[in-house]
Amino acid sequence: MGTVTLEKPMSKGSDYNIELIRADFPILKELIHGKPLVYLDNAATTQKPRQVIDALSSYYQHDNSNIHRAVHQLSERATRSHDQARRKVQKFLNAERQEEIIFTRNSTEAINLVAQSYGRKNFSSGDEVIISAIEHHANIVPWQMICEERGAVLRVIPVDDSGELILESYADMLSERTKFVALTHMSNALGTITPVHQMIEMAHAVGAPILIDGSQAAYHMSVDVQALDCDFYTVTGHKLYGPTGIGVLYGKKSLLEAMPPYQGGGDMILSVTFEKTIYNDLPFKFEAGTPDIAGAIGLGAAIDYINSIGIDNMAAHEKSLLEYATPLLEDIPGLRLIGTSKNKASILSFILGDIHPHDVGTILDQAGIAIRT
Repeated sequence: MGTVTLEKPMSKGSDYNIELIRADFPILKELIHGKPLVYLDNAATTQKPRQVIDALSSYYQHDNSNIHRAVHQLSERATRSHDQARRKVQKFLNAERQEEIIFTRNSTEAINLVAQSYGRKNFSSGDEVIISAIEHHANIVPWQMICEERGAVLRVIPVDDSGELILESYADMLSERTKFVALTHMSNALGTITPVHQMIEMAHAVGAPILIDGSQAAYHMSVDVQALDCDFYTVTGHKLYGPTGIGVLYGKKSLLEAMPPYQGGGDMILSVTFEKTIYNDLPFKFEAGTPDIAGAIGLGAAIDYINSIGIDNMAAHEKSLLEYATPLLEDIPGLRLIGTSKNKASILSFILGDIHPHDVGTILDQAGIAIRT
């Protein structure tokens, strides 16, 4: 199966100037096998604009220091920039409190944090955890692991042929045994946008907290965690035009405060003796060790970049790409699109006859076109 995320200029007169935006991405000037790079693998990771690259470089050239540990000027500057990045994420997700934003390495670590901390404390034998059939394995394996450890049962919402979740099956699964729900906001393979508002309400109706994996959704659409009323939301920086190695867990303060630390050492400690350790307040309780300071600053720069363009403008452009590309692909003999949900993002997955996906990817790579296979 091949997966592409497409790029085509909008019509003349649009406020969204794709040529100026393209110029912000230095890697798009690369030649691949002598051909200009056409990068269509954004669902795996996005390329980085110069503004993010410059922010990383500036930190290492001018402010490189550890944070929250010293009073010298470099440390104070680094601390200030790192804390500003957290506030940018808070505003980007519309979290109520800054301490509800936990920096992680990526969404995968954020999901594991919740599974190991919340799950280990709250799951017991016979309890049920619900996920869906279109989850990335990062939102499958952590729940398999904790369910096996605690004796809980993992249940899976089925999907129809178009790639949409079957809500009737989800409703039938929910019961007093349901202790947690974990769902993707948008499928990285199919582009399906799930009806999270409705599914969150349904989970809460039986008293179950719910985690939403926003790895794909956060850079395709505006996210408001308060309006969603989700209990946890995860974001990964590298799909948000930010650096690799930085991610975010949003959690409601009351839940995070009740959860035990996930790892020990560094900023998660308020005081320590050999007899007793007192853990730090949120968000530091879940941020053991020296953080990815540059990564957080780079993520903040990526959010600034998105805000400068306007995520609604980006979403409108992507909608035009999907409408442009879908009929063109459907006209290719032997090509079958996988995932045709009515509500989906600009991700197009396909099978091309009996041709192996790696062969399709290799041929396209020779033309300078990067897709996922």
